[in-house]
Amino acid sequence: MTLAPYAVQAATARGRLHPEPEAPTRSPWQRDRDRIIHSSAFRKLQYKTQVFVNHEGDFYRTRLTHSIEVAQIARSIARALGLDEDLTEALALAHDLGHPPFGHAGEEALNLAMKPFGGFDHNAQSLRVVTLLESRYAGWDGLNLTWETLEGLAKHNGPLRNPPPYIADYNDRHRLDLGTHASAEAQIAALADDIAYHSHDLDDGLRARLFGPDDIAHLPVVKEALTAARRSSLDVPPPRLRHETIRRVIDALVSDLIGETQRRLAKLAPKDADAIRRARQRVVSFSAPMAEANQVIKDFLFARMYRHWRVNRMTRKARALTEEVFRLLHADPSLLPDDWRGRAGEGGTQRAAVVVGDYVAGMTDRYAMDEHRRLTDIAVSG
Repeated sequence: MTLAPYAVQAATARGRLHPEPEAPTRSPWQRDRDRIIHSSAFRKLQYKTQVFVNHEGDFYRTRLTHSIEVAQIARSIARALGLDEDLTEALALAHDLGHPPFGHAGEEALNLAMKPFGGFDHNAQSLRVVTLLESRYAGWDGLNLTWETLEGLAKHNGPLRNPPPYIADYNDRHRLDLGTHASAEAQIAALADDIAYHSHDLDDGLRARLFGPDDIAHLPVVKEALTAARRSSLDVPPPRLRHETIRRVIDALVSDLIGETQRRLAKLAPKDADAIRRARQRVVSFSAPMAEANQVIKDFLFARMYRHWRVNRMTRKARALTEEVFRLLHADPSLLPDDWRGRAGEGGTQRAAVVVGDYVAGMTDRYAMDEHRRLTDIAVSG
């Protein structure tokens, strides 16, 4: 497929922090994607919470299945717009590598516990994972991804005027042009994230019976999708009605995003990828009515799913567990496994906080629960 002139091009790629010969059978971004897929952090996403803790059911989304769904949606959009699908996919697969256990509950607890030491941000942690914490190569720490992939991860939510500490420190060593927009490929990965979690959270919420079809029938986009799904058959059983509705929601969001982005590209007429980065506003976007509809859906999910009493109970336990594991290990790093203990130094220090933060953020839900038992239950051996 011929790429659009404003797509990121291999011929003008900015390379890697540590120079390597190019792969004979793969583009730089195919290689990045493959390194991400083979990383330890990516595999652990299988057992990290999206909304429901992993043991609550086999069919609910995890961070891994969420990332795969984001990648599928992102690739489809990139193809329609003439952008590099492989870079888009790599960014979609990597965007949640820094998430701690228990989803946003774990992140909130870790951020609160680490507040005196700079806080915790999962986007910054994703960059930290791929540039430092993954240890697979003899010559360097991290995965040595391309500049374009690192830029997209750092600027997942747009230009950074006041970057988190690790991103700022990394940028001092390897400039990522933090004050500009990211590539169109990175912008697609970010909005594909929104499309995926809105649609699959509606799906999981219906499956968990936190709300029913009639409860979402008033929502913009969802209303039209549900009506069309019911018209597709005179007697659609509930599971099929759910799937028929959600696929129409995804289609509506994707179609709007492509159409609005095409309008913005026609107006900007960018000659290369850097013109996308220098634009005054992001080029990849929903239309104003769809952005408003998305916010209505988001508000509904916040009220009826993320703050549902059943989810609240698990969220409260997850926050308390995460905070206690961090507190115990930060106060006494001698409790850490051998390969972490030496790095942590003295308890209560900034250095210990960063190392313990990395250790806790890298846990799966299951490992965090087991570690909490090992630290607090005298009947469980270490």
